[in-house]
Amino acid sequence: MVINPIQLFVLRLLALIIPTIILFSSCNKSGKEIVPVIELTEIKACDLSFLPEIRNSGVILKNQDGKPEDMLITLQNAGMNTVRLRLWNNPADGHSGFNEVKALSQEIKNLGLHVWLTVHYSDSWADPGSQTKPENWKNLPFKQLEDSVYAFTKKIVTEINPDVIQIGNEINHGFLWPDGNISNKAQLIALLHQGVKAVRDHSAKTKIMIHYAGYKKATEFYSQLSGLDYDLIGLSYYPFWHGKDLDSLQTGLDAIGATLNKQVLIAETSYPFTFEWNDWTNNVIGLQSQILNDYPATETGQRDFLQKIREITKKSPKGFGFAYWGGEWISFKGNTASNGSSWENQAFWDFDNKVLPVIQVFNE
Repeated sequence: MVINPIQLFVLRLLALIIPTIILFSSCNKSGKEIVPVIELTEIKACDLSFLPEIRNSGVILKNQDGKPEDMLITLQNAGMNTVRLRLWNNPADGHSGFNEVKALSQEIKNLGLHVWLTVHYSDSWADPGSQTKPENWKNLPFKQLEDSVYAFTKKIVTEINPDVIQIGNEINHGFLWPDGNISNKAQLIALLHQGVKAVRDHSAKTKIMIHYAGYKKATEFYSQLSGLDYDLIGLSYYPFWHGKDLDSLQTGLDAIGATLNKQVLIAETSYPFTFEWNDWTNNVIGLQSQILNDYPATETGQRDFLQKIREITKKSPKGFGFAYWGGEWISFKGNTASNGSSWENQAFWDFDNKVLPVIQVFNE
């Protein structure tokens, strides 16, 4: 075969281009290009802890064009750069357990996203009103409890290697009660120290967060932990529980960051796009008195609220971003009174399972 000069030029050009494409472009099983993880300057996160259960349910989610698309891909395309996942010690059904979280974390990393783990150190929900020891630890002497915190945290860091790890979830009154209750401050700090030490011993890159629900008494709480080696302050902010004055929230974040000289995040927040419901499980938010007057329970109101939260964190000198909680918690278990979602009217998908305008905030 005789090759003319034009064909020769094209062949040489392809010889230069193809290796470059192979070197810099790889795809996951969905066909989406895997983007290398880059250093964070602002965390834009969503907690997606229910994602494995939602996938197993067979519910079809739709993107902004109304086309079927996995939640994770929709949010990544919208500009989310970090996924927050809860991790329970030994949950009865395995969901939010170590193996599930490890597998999902690897998938998230393969997409070039960051992984943020909130370690509850419990077999189920841990929050300011409940910090129950896991069943396997409930009768341990304190020294063995310390060792268990270290060993469990070491396992997380060495096998999952998250970008951010919370030592406890909303630990206003401590964790691993009664031993780690805030009334036993020396023991609380000792347990937190074991978690911190496990991270520092086994990961140079993982950022350590201490998480408090609210902001009004946060400086007082963190001041008690002045000798603890951690990187980030995570604060929950829900208007119904933590106050409806966004100017006060701005002032509070500024003061906390300045006083403690730490980067500050809104680690949890959410807002309704409607007061209606999509199953028979009672919703947490359903009244005008529970929300902000300037932000109605509409699709636009939800988007504008989250935009304001992002603006507050960006304006704060030590602000480092935000995470939306429950964005994935649609009503996926059917229209039942039990085991439904108490959060479906605060999710990122409407009752037809189409994603809402609120996700635009990730890119604005």
